[in-house]
Amino acid sequence: MSKKDEAPTPDTESKIAVFKGKEIRKTIFKNEWWFVVNDVIATLTDSPDPAQYFKRLKERDPELSELNSKGGVQFVPPLMLEIMTKGGSQKMYCWNTEGIFRLIQSIPSPKAEPFKRWLAKVGYERIQEIEDPELAIKRTRATYRIKGYSDEWIEKRMRGIDVRKNLTDEWKKRGVNGETEYSILTSEISKAAFGLTP
Repeated sequence: MSKKDEAPTPDTESKIAVFKGKEIRKTIFKNEWWFVVNDVIATLTDSPDPAQYFKRLKERDPELSELNSKGGVQFVPPLMLEIMTKGGSQKMYCWNTEGIFRLIQSIPSPKAEPFKRWLAKVGYERIQEIEDPELAIKRTRATYRIKGYSDEWIEKRMRGIDVRKNLTDEWKKRGVNGETEYSILTSEISKAAFGLTP
């Protein structure tokens, strides 16, 4: 079975996102949101035939075409996933958030411009955070406040993140590598401290 024909796992769950009155169907696949490519194109271009639009877009943008067919370093190509429609379940091309952002960069439409400007802003902020990591901490606090968390909760959360980072740094110094080993150690700590396994 090829990557594009990969069947959805049981954790797949379909939902609809509404953007300016237009529906963009999405689904959770392997703990990540995947969006219907044709819905995104239809919303940002008003094209009557999103599939043809996407085909022409790939002809004009060879890099997009390459990512669409093979993916890239840590970049997954679109997958055919089951999406609930009015006529029942149907397989549709879906792309994860990173893929959709790359797709938006290729769409020459005024409706895509706000997304492109937002992506540029986020990229600029990320570069600033690399130069001054304290900005990332301030942004995290501000994000939690916007979500409605109390200052007390935020302080506990930030301390928890710091403690976890120090712990994983120490593990790394002692030769622990890989997510599996971190998971095992975290599980053992939880079991010893609380009698529970995550």
